Amino acid sequence: MKTIFLVFLGGGLGSVLRFLLTKGLSFSGFEKYPFATFLINVLGCFFIGLLSGFFMKNPDNQQLKAFLTVGFCGGFTTFSTFANENFLLMKSDEMLLSVIYLIMSILFGLIAVWAGYKIAE
Repeated sequence: MKTIFLVFLGGGLGSVLRFLLTKGLSFSGFEKYPFATFLINVLGCFFIGLLSGFFMKNPDNQQLKAFLTVGFCGGFTTFSTFANENFLLMKSDEMLLSVIYLIMSILFGLIAVWAGYKIAE
């Protein structure tokens, strides 16, 4: 039950931070490109890579791992927003921008996980 509460708490904190960053990263001129979601997802990938590397070397605290990876990172990043933004770009005939966003998100996400993991090693 304690682990479930920690996941709940971490998810709430991650979601609130995502909301605040989204509001703070709403730049003029970036209305068409979902810059905030892109940056948040790449940061989340970096965090989860860093945490995964850390917890591979320190496997004793599974509750902290659940709080930070499943909870915080799960609440902080958002695949559903990413998918919806891609759909809206496609729907508004912004196919090239949609493809760029899709490729950059996956590529930079994987690079960020790798970088975080390497730093934690």
